[in-house]
Amino acid sequence: MDCIITVEIGTNAVRVMAFDLDGNVIGSAKGSYPTFHIEPDFSEQDPDQIFITTLYVMKNLLTEKIHPRNHKVISICFSASMHSVLPIDKNGVPLGNAITWADNRGKKEAQELKNSPLGAKIYDATGTPIHPMSPLIKITWLNRNDQERFKQTYKFLSIKTYILQQLTKGYLLDYSLASATGLLNISKLCWEEEALNYAGINADKLPELVPVFHSPGKLRREYQQSLGLSEDVNIIIGSSDGCLATLGGGVWDEGKATITVEDSGAVRVVGKEILKDKKQRLFNYLLTDEYFVSGGPTNNGGVVFEWFTNQFGDFKSPYDLEYTMSNLVKEALNVPVGSDGLLFLPYLLGERAPIWNPYARGSYFGINIKHEKGHFVRATLEGILYEIYSIGKTLQEHVNINTLTTNGSFASIPFCTQMLADIFNKPVSIGKNPDSIAQGAFLLSATNMRIYKSLEEAARSVVLSVAYEPQIQNHAVYQKYFSIFERLSSKLNNEFEDLVNLQHEPW
Repeated sequence: MDCIITVEIGTNAVRVMAFDLDGNVIGSAKGSYPTFHIEPDFSEQDPDQIFITTLYVMKNLLTEKIHPRNHKVISICFSASMHSVLPIDKNGVPLGNAITWADNRGKKEAQELKNSPLGAKIYDATGTPIHPMSPLIKITWLNRNDQERFKQTYKFLSIKTYILQQLTKGYLLDYSLASATGLLNISKLCWEEEALNYAGINADKLPELVPVFHSPGKLRREYQQSLGLSEDVNIIIGSSDGCLATLGGGVWDEGKATITVEDSGAVRVVGKEILKDKKQRLFNYLLTDEYFVSGGPTNNGGVVFEWFTNQFGDFKSPYDLEYTMSNLVKEALNVPVGSDGLLFLPYLLGERAPIWNPYARGSYFGINIKHEKGHFVRATLEGILYEIYSIGKTLQEHVNINTLTTNGSFASIPFCTQMLADIFNKPVSIGKNPDSIAQGAFLLSATNMRIYKSLEEAARSVVLSVAYEPQIQNHAVYQKYFSIFERLSSKLNNEFEDLVNLQHEPW
């Protein structure tokens, strides 16, 4: 039986999934890797550790579930998280770790550019909000603060570019992932000159741009042999995790949006027009040259609940994170909507949409003597989802949203999915395959193979298996608490910045 492999190079893990040509999952595997926070605001990863993990997970899946059943791999499609920057030297050797989307070291550079007329021009041209997440800002920071590494850099890559170059050849970047760099003109499909000049580089310092269906070439012979794959396997460069999650969520028609809550999170829609937001709160990324995926991201999704679990969960062993999370959710079930007046601002990693404030910090607000552990659990979950709602509320200033689909780790928690439906006051559906990034990569491959005539047809093939209807009485309560949440997120701007600056005082 022929099959398609999808490889997702995520924030904290690589996920490999195999599909038959009807879109049924026939196997999956996952391998994790750490993020290093060597200084405040720094978020880095070892690119070779990610590459080795990718190979290991692919080999395990192929060896244990694909080859023994005589499945023939005919295509491998890649996806990756956005905004990573990896400087390499002329020999292709990494100059230190890769800088991830969560890195906030470029706060001052982002603030300077965002408050200038040039910042508005670059946002209009690139569709990427001015924020430390952006490779534009990361490269600018390196230029100003790490001149030795900047001068030694032959090219600035994304993690996906590095992985694919190791597996095949050439330094290539798909238009979709490139559109999240803050360096690509999304209307002209070329590197934006004013953004390049601001960062202090030219186009030669960046990978070659190619469409999402492009093949970077055959697997190197040593990997064909190691993985047991034919040289005829078609490698597809693929897209970003966000764009593929939207495609895999079946979000295509007007009135539909998808919510992803994995380590980070986002709310997204698809359209043929760029959403122009005067306050620069929304992104516009390319899925193809015809379709834009628009919306807003949050830094603080599942990673926040994982942090809470690690600090306050009752572990029976060091490795039972998911079991411990599940027990915490059970405690939250006994707490009323609104957590009896306890609010949580989830900004542990600064924040992107809609406040775009890298100085933002987390806070529990409204604690009283009667609050117990279960209140803190529920308030933490509500705070994460209030932030998701705030993005959706911003998006609805530009488009109508009638129905939602959700995917990612929170989609597997019915309690959280029902909370989403109640907070948004809209029905929320989950796909037959809740891993919509992998589903989107499959659909991209299947469209490339002409199984589907177009990505539009592919998106409409997605089967939604479970639906959660909103409970009106809960929505009314959530709206009152969200109003306070929203005001706090804005009112504390000065305090957030003062608190961060205190950390750098020479006491």
